[in-house]
Amino acid sequence: MADTVDDIVKGEFGRSALSFLESNAEPRVEIEEGWGEGSDHVALLPERTHEQEIAELDAARAWAQKRFDAGFGWITGPEEYGGRALSRDHQRAYDTLEAGFATPHMSAYGIGLGMVAPTILAHATAEVKERYLRAMWRGDIVACQLFSEPGAGSDLAGLQTKAVRDGDEWIVTGQKVWTSGAHLSDIGEIICRTDPDAPKHKGLTGFIVDMKAPGVDIRPLRQMTGGSSFNEVFFTEVRVPDSHRLGDVNAGWTVALTTLMNERAAIGGGSISTGSGNLSTPRLIDLVKHHGRAADPLVRQQVAEIYINSRVASYTNLRAMAKVAAGQAPGPEMSIAKLSLTMNMRRMSELVSCVLGPKLVADSGEWGTYAWAQFLLGLPAMRIAGGTDEVLRNIVGERVLGLPKEPAASR
Repeated sequence: MADTVDDIVKGEFGRSALSFLESNAEPRVEIEEGWGEGSDHVALLPERTHEQEIAELDAARAWAQKRFDAGFGWITGPEEYGGRALSRDHQRAYDTLEAGFATPHMSAYGIGLGMVAPTILAHATAEVKERYLRAMWRGDIVACQLFSEPGAGSDLAGLQTKAVRDGDEWIVTGQKVWTSGAHLSDIGEIICRTDPDAPKHKGLTGFIVDMKAPGVDIRPLRQMTGGSSFNEVFFTEVRVPDSHRLGDVNAGWTVALTTLMNERAAIGGGSISTGSGNLSTPRLIDLVKHHGRAADPLVRQQVAEIYINSRVASYTNLRAMAKVAAGQAPGPEMSIAKLSLTMNMRRMSELVSCVLGPKLVADSGEWGTYAWAQFLLGLPAMRIAGGTDEVLRNIVGERVLGLPKEPAASR
């Protein structure tokens, strides 16, 4: 019988991990704060200054390097690229132990490790795997995902950024938008149109592009929440070596699906962090109690639905992760995880709006009221990221439930 996570924590691996953590980090001190104590920050999107982002990245990089060099950076990864080729239960065991220590926030690496690295491992050349995977997991480089375009958001196959072959290189020209973390990234995964005459799903190719290369212009986009963690990225005759191609020429749709399924799994499972550090069901219950709505049957029903759906979603995620752990590729059911997350966020926003009323939009300085405005303003972005709710419902209906394909729009 395979060891359980608890067995691994108590075994040699767990003892080694605990020794590393005790030597390099301080124990996490949980401070129980009541209503009105501490920060009331509940934003979904990170709202940091550029200086704060750089300081957070520097701290995260130092921790990632220290952790990787000790053998705990890529626990499940192939040994030839710096991993330890251990099970996901070993990773969960380490995560359980690290949660007890005060370590830096690692959100800057979420997209690269949650989406780009798995795609490189599945589709890249040996040269690219050797060059980037170890560096990504060690924290030496940051990666972003370059999919969405002004005229092709959820319809990814409609993208127009083009790549034209020139000997052993490709020349990339076009624009991407809503690229999280592009301003901090060293490399990016990009999907380009390489055959304009082929059906739109058939003429795409994926590449790994140097975000510091000549011709790459990154411009921040200001969100309605006030931050600018998204960017638009312009490519003007950017040269990319053919060795940095992902998969076969014109087979980029398969590459994109690999990334998207990992993205939805990461977002739905919570491994891609949002800006919220205080969002939980107990926090919502405290909100309801403080404002005297705990006896309201409709409000109680809303809280119950949030709790129940959160638990069901967590079990669905565990089943999906078990499939990945068994060596199977992420499938369309990963869309359920991401869709469940945004649907529950919508339930939270409806509850908060119901309880707070005008206090949600009037900054009176009262703790735990106006702060929720940033949560509500960030929700539309979460409903778009990783595929809109509408697109995900079509995927679940057609590819999971086997329902008839949605009729094409009339032309």
